[in-house]
Amino acid sequence: MQLWENETPYAKGNSAEDRPYLVPYIVNTNESHAAVIICPGGGYQRRADHEGEPIAKWLNRLGISAFVLHYRVAPYQHPVPLLDVQRAIRLVRHRAHEWKIDQGKIGVLGFSAGGHLASTAATLFELQADESVDEIDQISCRPDLAILCYPVISFEQYVHEGSMNRLLGEEPEQSLKELLSSEKNVSANTPPVFLWHTADDAAVPVGNALIFAEALSKQQIPYELHIYQNGRHGLGLAEEEPDVAAWIQTCEIWLRKQSFIQKTL
Repeated sequence: MQLWENETPYAKGNSAEDRPYLVPYIVNTNESHAAVIICPGGGYQRRADHEGEPIAKWLNRLGISAFVLHYRVAPYQHPVPLLDVQRAIRLVRHRAHEWKIDQGKIGVLGFSAGGHLASTAATLFELQADESVDEIDQISCRPDLAILCYPVISFEQYVHEGSMNRLLGEEPEQSLKELLSSEKNVSANTPPVFLWHTADDAAVPVGNALIFAEALSKQQIPYELHIYQNGRHGLGLAEEEPDVAAWIQTCEIWLRKQSFIQKTL
């Protein structure tokens, strides 16, 4: 499902990599229910398959419709990925009635650099990334919650150089680094957040999750943070690490607290 039917903003060509789209995993129900847009990781260079469809199917088992976002990556830079996720949220809200989705229960979920993208969706929703092109762009792009899995958060502390350089360029201006450091953009309007990371993550330091949790705490935003002692970066569902794999159970409990899960499993 293309995000834009006609001309795609900032498109460099007309291949699949130039036209962002959503892969829908719709729950077959007549009841109003929640939806989550998934942003796979990949350092803003690619999108990891194991952080897409398997996550969508897990959410489906909870009674939540899911949409895997094929957002644009390098050579595309800011504001393109942010524009893509904002459009995705708006598009799902625009078609919510068709899919029996509650417009007030649309979340974002991201891994690694996709976690950074999801965090910007949760903190920069008032930033208009581009001029409006149709009525869909008039719809709110604020997510109702965010789930951030071993996320890149800051471009000033605990920096993942690869993600930053691909998104902002090799020598980004300080103002741009600050704008895209999500811990600096938490406000009273930031939605509730679920965070998890591993303490010995060698690729994206756990400090990213910690400073974001601190920023959420200062603004009194509801959040839940889980740090697991061991586990490599990029685990996804973490089926190979049973202790870390518990994140899906704790996240399910949290989603129930946010009223994103209605049915009894």
